[in-house]
Amino acid sequence: MSEDPPSYPWPAGSATGVGSMPGTDPAEALAVVLGELPDLPHLPELPGRGAGADLTGRTAALLVDIAVETTPGGWKLAARPGRDQRRAAGLLARDLDAAQEAAADWAGPFKIQVCGPWTLAATIELSRSQNPALADPGAVADLIASLVEGVAAHVAEVRSRIPGAAVLLQLDEPALPAVLAGSVPTASGLNRVGAVDTTVAGDGLYSVLDATTAFGLVHCCARDVPFRMLMQAGAQAVALDVSLLRSEEEQDALAEVAEAGLGVLAGVVPSPERDAPAPSRPPREPGSGVLDLWHRMGIPARGLDRQVVLTPACGLAGASQAGARAALARCREAARLLPELIEEGAG
Repeated sequence: MSEDPPSYPWPAGSATGVGSMPGTDPAEALAVVLGELPDLPHLPELPGRGAGADLTGRTAALLVDIAVETTPGGWKLAARPGRDQRRAAGLLARDLDAAQEAAADWAGPFKIQVCGPWTLAATIELSRSQNPALADPGAVADLIASLVEGVAAHVAEVRSRIPGAAVLLQLDEPALPAVLAGSVPTASGLNRVGAVDTTVAGDGLYSVLDATTAFGLVHCCARDVPFRMLMQAGAQAVALDVSLLRSEEEQDALAEVAEAGLGVLAGVVPSPERDAPAPSRPPREPGSGVLDLWHRMGIPARGLDRQVVLTPACGLAGASQAGARAALARCREAARLLPELIEEGAG
């Protein structure tokens, strides 16, 4: 890490959510987020409302000069905007209205999430076939250009509605490892779309991250997160499910990113399933797990509580209302205890 300590938009000992929450009421979800995550709240996503509130559809509402519509299996490119895209835009507008009402006087970091370009290309079908847009380089280029413009407008709108917010832009890329590995299936399921070169993938991510002055991070809750590529693409932080770090090679790649000063949003609290009993675990356990990971990677723990934000392992849409609140509260409490754990380790 450089001699000058990196600057992060969140205070030491912060926690946040990945994005999705249970329920259908944006005001209710915002009340939970603002109450449980006072240092780094985020704009909740509520996929339980159906098509248009899902990861792909929500971001499709931001696309400029590209139309989409729903299919039995998801979304596809369309000739002209229709009611599906208008519904998605309406749901997002209601979320922003709720955020403006609940957080108009908020001053500090505030995170928003959009689908990243490669997961978007892997989950939107071409208009004349059921193959993913990823299979057509021209369609991918058009999607990225449209997303760049749409994300810039979205960040600007969030800033206008919450003037005191220091906006963090999270690109959700759960399909990115599959895109790089060439394992995204074609429509028939018998073949796979060819692997995207890492340089091309990085350029696409860079285009979206560079579209605004927001602090940019990439979240991937899958195996084989391409940490080095994300760093080279201009991400200022990475977000991951820590439990999926299985190999020494993956840990080495994360260590390289951490030593370069990127922020790390560490998913350390399991996302609860609906109606599952709340686990009884020590509040220090999530922070201890991160501290152990830093020790295994050979990185000094000094400054860990500034660099790392604790989060659930992934989204909370599948949890009950009580379970989601408890998971966020557990993240907050673990983050609060992290400086104490670091001091004990130094002693």
